[in-house]
Amino acid sequence: MASGDARLDLDALRELEEVLRHLADELGAWRRRALTAEARLAELSRTGDVGDTAMLRLKELEEENTGLERRLGAARTRLGDLVGRLGFLEAQTLTAGGGETAKT
Repeated sequence: MASGDARLDLDALRELEEVLRHLADELGAWRRRALTAEARLAELSRTGDVGDTAMLRLKELEEENTGLERRLGAARTRLGDLVGRLGFLEAQTLTAGGGETAKT
């Protein structure tokens, strides 16, 4: 049985080595891609040429941001209204509750 266990350990070790080799290859590929992207970004930053696609995306994001700011302002207004109503209801409850409490 011991030799069977040793065989299973060797198989597991070989499988682990294969997985690690594959992982190292993948990591190397991702590292090369990251270095290439960083070099491209540095080049674009140096020349000031960010490209039409980036400018279009920037404009879309700015428009989206403006819309979100409008929605946030409207939400703040509604929240203020709700807080005001809640304050009124709390005051009404305290007034009504205070009168009942005084009777007891």
